[in-house]
Amino acid sequence: MEALLNILSELHPDMDFETAQNLIDDQILDSFDIVTLVAEIDSEYDVAIPAEELIPENFNSAQAIWALIEKLMDE
Repeated sequence: MEALLNILSELHPDMDFETAQNLIDDQILDSFDIVTLVAEIDSEYDVAIPAEELIPENFNSAQAIWALIEKLMDE
């Protein structure tokens, strides 16, 4: 999870990703951020995020993103 928080902090250094719960709903992360994030997750965790998982619920918080990563690593 620490690497994920580092990736997110590189995108928006001024954001507290440990507590933020509405990254998509509050438009903190935009589509470019998501593309970058997906590529960084693939590189860091060797996890490809399929298109059907690119939904707001999976990216609204660091915890949701982490849960998605863990789910995909178990598949």
